Amino acid sequence: MDRATVTQKIITAKVKQGLRWADIAQEVGQSKEWTTAALLGQMKLTAEQAAVAKRLFGLDDEETAWLQIVPYKGSLPTAVPTDPLIYRFYELVSVYGLTFKELISEEFGDGIMSAIDFSMDLTREPHANGDRVSIVMSGKFLPYKSY
Repeated sequence: MDRATVTQKIITAKVKQGLRWADIAQEVGQSKEWTTAALLGQMKLTAEQAAVAKRLFGLDDEETAWLQIVPYKGSLPTAVPTDPLIYRFYELVSVYGLTFKELISEEFGDGIMSAIDFSMDLTREPHANGDRVSIVMSGKFLPYKSY
């Protein structure tokens, strides 16, 4: 048993039951973005959250325990993603990464945007030319220190 096996069981149960991540998140009591990341193996669940997952996905005690340990983060199977949707995010960073860095540095100084003290909101925006994906990411600015 490992975390990847538990993740696959969760995905299989979600598909079989016709569940949506937003509905699962409501049961877990967290955002759909965080809940999805957690159930895909990227976040640690509390005992209470894991109990909800156990009930929703028919997990056993060992599988439920895997949800409560700190995971190895980073889930892409290859260095350059091959899935077209995920590749577009890679492409965004390739094209706009230096722009992100320059503009953040100009506005905040030398540092990074945290992916730990972080939130994200993904929504659908209706548009006459076809619906748009809106992703708002908010991370705490962490300046580099001199020592």
